[in-house]
This record gives sequence, C-alpha cells and structure tokens, in this order.
Amino acid sequence: MYYIGPHVSIGGGVKNAPINAKALGATGFGMFVKNQRQWTAAPYAAADIQSFKEQMAADGYPAQQVLPHAGYLINLANPDAEAHAKSMGSLLDELGRCMALGLDRLNFHPGSHLRLLTPQAACARVADSMNQAIAKTRGVMLVVENTAGSGGNLGSTFEELRMILDGIDDKSRIGFCLDTMHAFAAGFDLRTRDGFLKTMEHFDQTVGMQYLRGMHLNDSKVDFNSHKDRHESLGSGLLGIEVFRCIMQDERFENIPLVLETPDESRWADEIRQLMEMAG
Repeated sequence: MYYIGPHVSIGGGVKNAPINAKALGATGFGMFVKNQRQWTAAPYAAADIQSFKEQMAADGYPAQQVLPHAGYLINLANPDAEAHAKSMGSLLDELGRCMALGLDRLNFHPGSHLRLLTPQAACARVADSMNQAIAKTRGVMLVVENTAGSGGNLGSTFEELRMILDGIDDKSRIGFCLDTMHAFAAGFDLRTRDGFLKTMEHFDQTVGMQYLRGMHLNDSKVDFNSHKDRHESLGSGLLGIEVFRCIMQDERFENIPLVLETPDESRWADEIRQLMEMAG
C-alpha cells in the first residue's frame, strides 16, 4: 500500500492532524509536533495525547503511515557549543513528543556546518549528536532528510548521508527521507525514468534502500543543480511528472510515508488522487 498525503496542520490541537488528512482522502501524512519555527512549546496535556491516539485509531492511521517533521531551527552540525546545545534540547523535546503520541519516526534536516567545519567533521558531529539523542530516547527512529545543499547544508550528496550513517552506533534507530525537489536541486536528474533509476541505484549502493523510511514528493520551482529549495505543485514545476509516476509504480516505495510538501493546499486532494491513479 502507498501511504500518500500532505503535511497537514496541527492548528487547534494535535488531534486535528489525522482529521485534516482524512478529509483529503490521504492514506498517510506528515505533521509537526510543535511550532516548527520556535525552540520551545508548552508540553502536551494528557488529554491532548489521548485524543490524538483515539483520533488516529478512528481514522485508521497507524504510526508507520505518518512522518513527523522536526523544527527548522535544529542544527546538529553547528560548531558553536551553546547553539548546538539548544538544537539538542529541541530535538530531544520533539523525540519525547513523538514517544508520547506513539509515533515511530522523526524526520529532520542534518544541518549546516556554516562553512566553519569540513563536511566530514560536520557529518561526524551530526552522528555523535544523534547517538546521544538515541541513548536518551526509545522507540522513535531518527530520519535524516537529503537537502538541496545551499548555505553549507549537509546531505545534498548520498556520500554525506553515508558518513552520518557510518557514525551511528544503533543503526536500527536511523533512517533517511528523500525529497524529490531537494535531490533535483542538488544535481540528481530525476526528469526521466532512466535518471530516476540511476539515482535510486546510487542511493542503494551508497546508503542502502533498507534505510529509506519516507519520501517528500515535491516538484521544483528552481532549475536542476541550482542548490536552492523552492517547492512547486506536482506537474507545475521544472522537475516534471515522470518521477512521481516512477515512484508510484515501484513497490520499493510502498509501506513508507510519501508526503506532499507542495505549496498549494487547494490542490492537495487532487494531487493525492493523481498519485493513486498512477499507482493503479
């Protein structure tokens, strides 16, 4: 089964995430577990946790169909000790929220070396940070997302993702999320079936398909190899529609969340239907 849906709002309470997804006909979804642009948030009330779990069950969403996304401020590669500690605190808080809600993975960007560390040293710092977070939590997989590679951001190459993976002690607690738009902007030409298959072969040989725990399905407003991060609705950008057809006809992408982060919410239901039709 393909778990398809957008990144939905938790506005008005975390239980609204599955409600919002169900209203769109989604079979999976993404969500934040707190405000993504703030370091801290009030703890969940016990009633909020219970109502979320009840709503998830009522709407038929087990944890494996959901890909929570961590806040954008987290930077585990930051060489500044104080700033890094702030990122660690925020990551641990979000992992704790996932644990409380019964969610089994948390997607995040690996961060930027701010051009103050080598990529190798920055990847090692990310891996060490993840090891510390894994040791303090349980039951939630840390899912590292590939990036477009702007501003010293790690993860635009599969080799950097592999360096992070190599530094993880408990590899049962690490996974990866591939964003189609980020990959395109980072220099992976996904516009044709041949290009898509070559990219996935590269990922498999470098990282390993067994570590793929989710995808973000986005078209691109920016050119190939631009190293910019600008999402577009499916079929309306420079990436084109073929890559999404390839994904939806490839059983390797079943049973993981396939999350739309496309900018036009009014098109989400149509995009879900379009992807499901591609899957047959």
